[in-house]
Amino acid sequence: MSHLIIAIKANALKEIKVNLALLFDFDGTITNADMYSKFLRYSTTGARLIVGNVLLAPFVIMYKLGILPANKMRPIASFVAFYQKEHHALDAMGLDFTKQVIPQFIRSHALDKIRCHKDNGDHVVVVSASIDIYLKHWCNELGVMLICSELAVNNGKLSGFYTSGDCSEKMKSKRICERFNLDHYDCVYAYGDTAEDLDMLSIADEKYMNWVKVKD
Repeated sequence: MSHLIIAIKANALKEIKVNLALLFDFDGTITNADMYSKFLRYSTTGARLIVGNVLLAPFVIMYKLGILPANKMRPIASFVAFYQKEHHALDAMGLDFTKQVIPQFIRSHALDKIRCHKDNGDHVVVVSASIDIYLKHWCNELGVMLICSELAVNNGKLSGFYTSGDCSEKMKSKRICERFNLDHYDCVYAYGDTAEDLDMLSIADEKYMNWVKVKD
């Protein structure tokens, strides 16, 4: 599942140009585990957990067999887990998850890289297929921007759907380009760890897969 970073350096010309460093795939790049799945288990209990496991069983089998891709599996799982839940309650769970669980799985070198970009005055953006209910708290605490899958809310309750679809594969680069004009940057850096990140890496000048530089 997937994320990104942005780094900006000024030159001494009248129009300031910067470097854009994109660190994407929160799950597997910034972390060493799938935090989306962990949050599903963290936030789903009781009857919903039992019923959800039954409802999701055939989809999980198709996913493990490679029939159902991850970008289709996640919205289905999110619907089953979050449909009609109170937003304020789940938001509180997301904050607790950020403080109690996520720190256990953060890659120290990833955090060092993010802080290095920030120390250089760079803009940092996490771009992920994971959901905003906990990622927004993590990014706010670190002082970085966020592009991710967003849970839709109606009258204080979650509809179970995403507002703009699953933020993975081509959707990542689409949303990045909607938010940033890449022509304004001297260099774009991208970091990923799975095939879901390849489209993201394609828009970068300098790209890394599993923290190893990819040669063009």
